[in-house]
Amino acid sequence: MPKYYALEKKGTSADLYIFGNITSYPWKEKDRDAYSIVKDLEELEAEEVKVHINSYGGEVAEGLAIYNTLKNSKMKVTTYCDGFACSAASVIFMAGDERIMNEASLLMIHNAWSYGYGNANELRKQADDLDKITKASINAYMSRVSITEEELKQKMDEESWITAEEAVTDGFATGVLKSEEGTVNQSAFRTIREKLLADPGIAPAQLLESRLTLDVEKIAECVAEKVKDFLPSKEEENNEKDNSTGWGAFFTL
Repeated sequence: MPKYYALEKKGTSADLYIFGNITSYPWKEKDRDAYSIVKDLEELEAEEVKVHINSYGGEVAEGLAIYNTLKNSKMKVTTYCDGFACSAASVIFMAGDERIMNEASLLMIHNAWSYGYGNANELRKQADDLDKITKASINAYMSRVSITEEELKQKMDEESWITAEEAVTDGFATGVLKSEEGTVNQSAFRTIREKLLADPGIAPAQLLESRLTLDVEKIAECVAEKVKDFLPSKEEENNEKDNSTGWGAFFTL
């Protein structure tokens, strides 16, 4: 049976990648289950483990098992939000002694969900049980955050998306990993995503629900036309050559 996660050891340090749904039935390659991860972490001999997370979350029990194993570990634990850390994945993020958000990443927190059937008494009990299950996640968040429990509960009631800066302000994260000033970002889709998230009229949830399909060729044509506006004419190019200044240094493609 293949592993549904990646755990790589380098000397005294290890990297754990949780990229996918957290479930007790990991049928898809990117799904993650707690049993295998917990077993490997318990057998891991390392001084530090770096946990990279990009997950929409999943089963509360599975997430809590991974969180508690990391939290109780003697290793130094650093968690990284590499994209989304939603729901149960945001609880795992709280296990880090250091909790690092990438500049273009998001947390999402909410109350426990369920489905059920039965008579009125059984459904009332299920609602009470959900409150207790949510309390376990609240305890994990409250061990790190700098906001009050009431403020936290309100954010969970509102199913809040939390930016990197907000995560640091509220104590969910200890720092933000930013691109070095002056470096070139060659990811067009990352740039498009950042522009969309910067629009106050677009909620992060809309990007998830829309499942956009982008025509790469059409985008390339639009970009090419825009680039032409910045290219020098033949006359300007000759003048630039005479002045020993090349346009090749201006564009990095």
